[in-house]
Amino acid sequence: MPVNDYKYLKEKILGLTGVDLNAYKEAQMKRRIDQLITKKGIKEYSAYIDLLKKDRDAMEEFLNHFTINVSNFYRNPEQWEFMDKEVIPTLIKRFGKSLKIWSAACSTGDEPYSLVMALSKHLPLNMIRIYATDIDKTILYKAKRGIYVEKSLEDMPKEFKTKYFTKIEGKELDAVAKEKGNEDLKTLRTAWKINDEIKNRVTFKQANLLEPKDYPKDYQMIVCRNVLIYFTEEAKDEVFRRFHDVLVHEGMLFIGSTEQITGYKDMNYARKNSFFYERID
Repeated sequence: MPVNDYKYLKEKILGLTGVDLNAYKEAQMKRRIDQLITKKGIKEYSAYIDLLKKDRDAMEEFLNHFTINVSNFYRNPEQWEFMDKEVIPTLIKRFGKSLKIWSAACSTGDEPYSLVMALSKHLPLNMIRIYATDIDKTILYKAKRGIYVEKSLEDMPKEFKTKYFTKIEGKELDAVAKEKGNEDLKTLRTAWKINDEIKNRVTFKQANLLEPKDYPKDYQMIVCRNVLIYFTEEAKDEVFRRFHDVLVHEGMLFIGSTEQITGYKDMNYARKNSFFYERID
């Protein structure tokens, strides 16, 4: 195992990447990083920092490893049903049809693409725009690629799978897997590719939730689900306060089923249900 002080590693990582590991739960994050370093045959944090400085691939691997990328379309379907019946109609009534929506920590793209499909029941596709961000460049590449395994689509309404996805297999899938960056597809026998009419409604960009400069302005809804559970309570509260500042008055925040905003009243949110909060000031 790496023998150097974790405090040293946190300071160096912050300087190299801008990622503040102090914002993440220490025991969990240290274990993930130690596993990565040990797997590479490195015994000291200082040697690992030297590797990150000179090896771009190692840096990308680190960012991909420490980021928790677990996602699928329409995760927790009952929450998306509430969005469809209550939240989207309310937002359209309040703000009109040109909604500004941010999918923060968007992972492999399942969430922002789910947002496009959910909105398509209420708006023409050409009026839908989603801004989607993640800290991980590798995962953003996969999001832009838009190719998914069958399991990722399990919770999604069947009508969307039929309408907006194309099955790829055999030689077609083999050809895609041979392209640079698509090594993860090599073991698949079949996959599903999302259609361009949905992909084109999403703009992806690299951004860090721990960097205030990476926050946009004046959005009517923010979706950030199942990522802040890995943050410390202090970092989590700071992100929720920044989300509040991003939202316009009566804008909505959609969080994950494993999360809650304990001091939401003090942050000037009103809770609409367990996972939707409204900016009220």
